[in-house]
Amino acid sequence: MKIIVDGMGGDNSPEAAVKGSVDAVKELGLNIIIVGRKEIIERELSKYEVPNGTIDIINAKEVISNDEEPVLAIRRKKDSSMVIGLKALVEGIGDGFVSAGSTGALLTGGLFIVKRIMGIERAALATVYPTTKGISFLLDVGANVDCKPEYLKQFAIMGSVYSEKVLGVKEPKIGLANIGAEKGKGNILVKEAYDLMEDLDINFIGNVEVRDVPNGIADVIVCDGFVGNVILKLTEGMAKALFSSLKEEFTKSLQSKFGALMLKSQLKSFKGRLDYREYGGAPLLGLKQPVVKAHGSSDAFAIKNAIRQVKNFIEMDVINIIEKDINVIEKN
Repeated sequence: MKIIVDGMGGDNSPEAAVKGSVDAVKELGLNIIIVGRKEIIERELSKYEVPNGTIDIINAKEVISNDEEPVLAIRRKKDSSMVIGLKALVEGIGDGFVSAGSTGALLTGGLFIVKRIMGIERAALATVYPTTKGISFLLDVGANVDCKPEYLKQFAIMGSVYSEKVLGVKEPKIGLANIGAEKGKGNILVKEAYDLMEDLDINFIGNVEVRDVPNGIADVIVCDGFVGNVILKLTEGMAKALFSSLKEEFTKSLQSKFGALMLKSQLKSFKGRLDYREYGGAPLLGLKQPVVKAHGSSDAFAIKNAIRQVKNFIEMDVINIIEKDINVIEKN
């Protein structure tokens, strides 16, 4: 198995991309192809001992930045690490692709270059969401701000497959994010989506209020990209504010500092549960081949885990299962 890594994408590349790739080779037994400026990648690789033949480099002279308009960047920067990496994926040079680069550009490149699975109307950007019971799977988190009920129905199918096959959840509970739990609540979009999802052969539990999402009420939370992005960003902001407040309280006095020392291991464990680096990245579901978007500020640990996520994505044959399920449902 070969995983293609965008060597120039993200705030900490190429250092994070290269180190993460090296760690993935050693820990996961994979072969990696790093796409980027060859001389820079080679210089970074020279810092590590790497088994011969496990990491290859594809030269790419250009880099797509976060402030570029996604469609124009994909069309104009043909020699960018992201575009060349996605094309290498389509050509069969690698089996999956990881990038910490521009989310908009990756979504655009995924749709234009990799393309959607037949029958899928919209690809969805999904992410693991930490809860009091472990994790939930949230989609869409930004790829589709405006949705039709049919899109949400397909998100539910794809989320159910991914949760079961990659995250290991047996018969995952699927919930529809809404302003109330009762059937008939919400706007026209969620009301119509509810009716469509109710008829699916999945474990649909109905509407879930967003306040219950952190408590792990469902294994998969389905929503449009606007709502999903708001949930994600608000949660990130609340987590930062919480830890900032805790730090302030624990440093107020000698007594509070002693209390913090006593709770150090518990606080570290709690913080780890909220750490995006543990989960690697956000899969772009609905494409013909595995593509994972790593966080823009990913370090080597996060990149390694994003590569691990792609490995599981491939091994569990998620794309073929999604395609089969979508086609069966559409025929019925």
